[in-house]
Amino acid sequence: MDELKLKNVHLQQVQNKIQHKTDGLSSSTLVLRRGQPFTILINYDGRPFDPLKDKLFFRIVLGSLSVEMPVSGSGQPSASQWSAILEGSVPGRTQTVSLYSPASSPVGVYTLHMRVETRRSIKSHVLGQFTLLCNPWCQADSVFLQSEDLRNEYIRNDFGLLFKGSPGNVDSRPWSFDQYEKGILDICMKLLQLSPQSQADAKKDLLNRNSPVYISRVISAMVNCQDDKGVLMGNWSGRYSDGVNPSTWSGSADILWEWSETQFSPVRYGQCWVFAAVMCTVMRALGIPTRVVTNFNSAHDTNENMVIEEYYSEKGEKLPIGRDSVWNFHVWVESWMKRPDLDGDYDGWQVLDPTPQETSAGMYRCGPAAVKAVYEQNVSEPYDVPFVYAEVNADVRRIIIRDGKILATSVDKDIVGALICTKRPGPAMLMLDITSEYKTEMAEGAYVLQGIGVSLQLLKAPVVGENLYFIVKITNNMAIPKLLRQRVNAQNKEYNRDPIRTFWKARDDLTIRPYETVTVEHEISFYEYMLNEAMEDCLVNLAVVIEDVKSQERVLASVEFNISSPVLNIQIQNESSVIINTQQVATVTFTNPFNVAVSGDLIVAGSGLLQEKVQMRLTIQPRETMRRPIRFIPRMTGAKMLHASLDLTYRSTVLRGFKTVTVQAA
Repeated sequence: MDELKLKNVHLQQVQNKIQHKTDGLSSSTLVLRRGQPFTILINYDGRPFDPLKDKLFFRIVLGSLSVEMPVSGSGQPSASQWSAILEGSVPGRTQTVSLYSPASSPVGVYTLHMRVETRRSIKSHVLGQFTLLCNPWCQADSVFLQSEDLRNEYIRNDFGLLFKGSPGNVDSRPWSFDQYEKGILDICMKLLQLSPQSQADAKKDLLNRNSPVYISRVISAMVNCQDDKGVLMGNWSGRYSDGVNPSTWSGSADILWEWSETQFSPVRYGQCWVFAAVMCTVMRALGIPTRVVTNFNSAHDTNENMVIEEYYSEKGEKLPIGRDSVWNFHVWVESWMKRPDLDGDYDGWQVLDPTPQETSAGMYRCGPAAVKAVYEQNVSEPYDVPFVYAEVNADVRRIIIRDGKILATSVDKDIVGALICTKRPGPAMLMLDITSEYKTEMAEGAYVLQGIGVSLQLLKAPVVGENLYFIVKITNNMAIPKLLRQRVNAQNKEYNRDPIRTFWKARDDLTIRPYETVTVEHEISFYEYMLNEAMEDCLVNLAVVIEDVKSQERVLASVEFNISSPVLNIQIQNESSVIINTQQVATVTFTNPFNVAVSGDLIVAGSGLLQEKVQMRLTIQPRETMRRPIRFIPRMTGAKMLHASLDLTYRSTVLRGFKTVTVQAA
């Protein structure tokens, strides 16, 4: 009788990737999700396989870990261990075997071995490698997410919005997460393999990789390079000549590719939104639902007393005193997972922050901190809940000083964490306000001292090219008239540091009658701030000090805001009928609002739409409208984003625009 001979084994890449919703992910291996079976096809030469005489075994190897399982002809798969079941028990030359992984399997790159035993021989074969990811579609997985819409948004979507600016004038900018770009998944797996935890004890690290809590903590540290061979180096100096200005990045792939191509040397440079966006890419690629979150007016409380002290001169100038600070915005991520380490009371969204601010258990990382624990003020729960709680809840104590002497103080309990937001799920590129998930409702009020109330308000959202208009509203709550001195001061500042210089100021005296409210209007011309306002993330600190001339008592009101840049407009021809593998045309349009010519590099990109970026040098005359056609051939179906940036040498700023489109099958 003929000997049983193995002809070939098919890992059925296409079918398995579709079943496991990993189609589109680029890897040198088969990509699977845990807790879900995958099928392989075995073909024999010679006599048919006979389950009564022949035995089939599979061995799954992950580093120094391995598990062997016999192929069973019937029965139910185990929920807690690997198992293999023969589909159909009729002897034949073709077999289909389903392999089942537990939903608690470690994430990693596995090697699949097969052994065939007959009465006459034992033969072993290496079938290849597969990458095993978390599975938010599997109810038994600790990253399970109930809603299909949310799974599509927080796992499969490869583009989104990052929010910057200030609470009253939010700027949204597009970001391409790029998890489907060539080699990105393999690079994401490298972050796990190169981590200090893996280098110190590979076996322990692999065993711990069954937990998204552990994985997220590793990735939070590996996205920055403070303690390890991490991806990004931070730089807030304003000097980027030996690297890339953080504002220039528009997607994660360029960063991860550079890290891989330079033998895992840190990429220069990142700031908070870049760290967060790259971490979002890695987590989505690993199968952990993740979104990017912005906290406006984010406190950095270095001495952990929940109070940020800000100092002003009597003229309303903000002074660079003290180590504590309030960033105009700070960006982190939230990932969705169960927290069995917290007895299940804090399952759901977890804050993770890869920006290197403070150490957590000796490494620059933050989280996972349960959002629910932050809301409930339960600061005893791991990890780093007190730090996150302070970021969204600290009080701001404003102090007016002269020659080291305190002239007046006030406390603002509402400004920190004034708006916490993320992209709204779904095709509409809109903002979702999630402040109420972190904290209870805030009450806004004017600054009051000894019967004088003062507030400061912008009359409209500031836009480059237009004058700035604002009002100071002063109320006398007492039964006597008052002579008041008003000093108003405008300073440049960057989002994460104290103001740089004063570029505009005003001073006048006014008399206010008993119980009267006076509104004083102010205007700063475009010319005045244009000469001083520079770079994408610069903001303005506007402050007013009202002094009671008789009593010399003072009260201060302040606001910080950004001046929005113009946007690029993108239109796609026949956008309702964009077909895969069919050439399409988009047009990028921009009108120069400045009274001088501007030059810069226009870059257009789109994951799944453009194979390579389109780049061209432009010069645009004052008030001229630029139109540039961009031809592209979509190579993936579904929702995609075309995004453009114009890096202007004038004013050192980057203008952006984006257009989403749904690519249809042929």
